[in-house]
Amino acid sequence: MAERPKAISLTDAAAERVRYLMAQHSQPASGLRLSVESKGCSGLSYKLEYVDQKAPHDETVEDKGVTIFIDPKAILFVLGTEMDYAEDKFHSGFVFKNPMEKGRCGCGESFHV
Repeated sequence: MAERPKAISLTDAAAERVRYLMAQHSQPASGLRLSVESKGCSGLSYKLEYVDQKAPHDETVEDKGVTIFIDPKAILFVLGTEMDYAEDKFHSGFVFKNPMEKGRCGCGESFHV
């Protein structure tokens, strides 16, 4: 039986940005929680938020020295995703490279699997 792929992985740039955000946060936090919510013209959107502790049934991913908790409702939508951080002249933010993504809206705010 094939092993399930890691829920998510982080690039060096994403891990560095998470460390920066955690250091700048006004209150101590255990990590960031990744979830998906219904939003946008393609249906789903990634959501990141600070969390004080792991919620029941969250999957914990520790990669490159940072902790990401994944909402159990999001696991099936993000399995195998690479989380990156990118900056250019007009935009900066986390970028998700999801192998299950079947389409994305024109503005890039939402996706569908």
